[in-house]
Amino acid sequence: MTFEQPQEYEERVIITHRVRKTVKGGQIPSFRAVVAVGDRKGSVGVGVGKARQTLDAIRKAGDQARKDMVVIPLSEATIYHEVEAKRGGVKVLLKPASKGTGLVAGLGVREVLEVAGVQDVLSKSIGAKNRLNRATATFEALKQLRSPEQVARLRSKSAPTVAEPAQPSVTPVPAVPADATAPSEQEPTEPVPES
Repeated sequence: MTFEQPQEYEERVIITHRVRKTVKGGQIPSFRAVVAVGDRKGSVGVGVGKARQTLDAIRKAGDQARKDMVVIPLSEATIYHEVEAKRGGVKVLLKPASKGTGLVAGLGVREVLEVAGVQDVLSKSIGAKNRLNRATATFEALKQLRSPEQVARLRSKSAPTVAEPAQPSVTPVPAVPADATAPSEQEPTEPVPES
């Protein structure tokens, strides 16, 4: 009987916050942690955990991230197409980048992309600076990614047809007749007398 080793995932703590719950007798302190989990090969998840101790909050967030993990399609080290997602007051835009560009991303976005295995991407975060909303908006944007094969299946076409860029439509220019004279060669018109 052989047992399969569980796949190793990388955990990145995005942020930990000390929060307080106010009750009749005073305040109860606890911690909130946001964690991104991934295998750097296209699997990624984001989780939030709350507990009385920091380590317990991080563990809970990691467990939640593993439960919500998704597999995203990657084109070598970048994404296939531009995606955008909104969460709370934050809007995150991700664009594919050429090889060697690196991760052009701010806090909250960078950690999620790193554990997902994305190495070259351009991103822009618009709105609030809340790292929790940035991380979850990035996760939602990554869930929108589709490979050319997936799009082809949805459209009942072959993948190369879908992946080809659209050919620009060329409109023919009407031919000028040979006997037409240029405007400068035309006879001057007589001025209209003023009345």
